[in-house]
Amino acid sequence: MDLFGRTKKVEEVKQLSPLTWAYIGDAVYELYIRTYLINNTKLKPHELHLKSIKYVKAKSQAEILEKLEQILTEEEKDIVRRGRNTKVNHSAKNASVQEYMYATAFEALIGYLYLTNQEQRLKELLKNIS
Repeated sequence: MDLFGRTKKVEEVKQLSPLTWAYIGDAVYELYIRTYLINNTKLKPHELHLKSIKYVKAKSQAEILEKLEQILTEEEKDIVRRGRNTKVNHSAKNASVQEYMYATAFEALIGYLYLTNQEQRLKELLKNIS
């Protein structure tokens, strides 16, 4: 078990729903953005919140995924495809259906990499968006 309690084997993570990957991926990505902003700006908390929203909204995540697609491995592309094609029973307030699907795919990828302890690859991908 690591600091964050990740105990599942890769084969177990692969059996999880892409929405489960996206659930944890959303939190991991938001923490990354918040940490990035704190380390690279001198904004006050309310300003940090407003700035972070620009990165974590569905439209931005969909755009980030589009930029990353050319450097994804085949396995990562499969994770993205599964995340994008997962049926979601709700919609985003300020995004199109397609943007929301791609944002879910992005979060699924982040969550999958996190849950399978692929931290170096996660860092490589996240580095490409800042």
